Amino acid sequence: MAGKEGARVWLIPDAYLGSANMGGEPCSHEAVCILNTGDEPAKVSFTFYFADREPVGPFVITVGPRRCDHIRTDRPERFGGFAIPRDTPYGIRLESDLPVSVQYSRLDVTQPAYALMTTIPYSLS
Repeated sequence: MAGKEGARVWLIPDAYLGSANMGGEPCSHEAVCILNTGDEPAKVSFTFYFADREPVGPFVITVGPRRCDHIRTDRPERFGGFAIPRDTPYGIRLESDLPVSVQYSRLDVTQPAYALMTTIPYSLS
């Protein structure tokens, strides 16, 4: 069954990269975690959608066979130098050439009590 697990299109409507904390690390961030259980590399395209501007992307990230990749959205080097604006709601569309599984997590450290949330995005085959 490996290699047929997951989906090819994933949607994350409620992405939000909050303010960096004033003390440095840890900083507020998000991660899109991609699991490729197949026997071939998966090419995953990220497109970012905003309320007040045109989409940006696609940016292609390759996830090796039988590997996972935890992609932090606060790292512009993962997206060809594009820096996602902080404190701006946005959405993410991922499209893969092979079925993959995706998880989205957000860490907010802007208050003394850190908050962590995680979810499985909406998927289409």
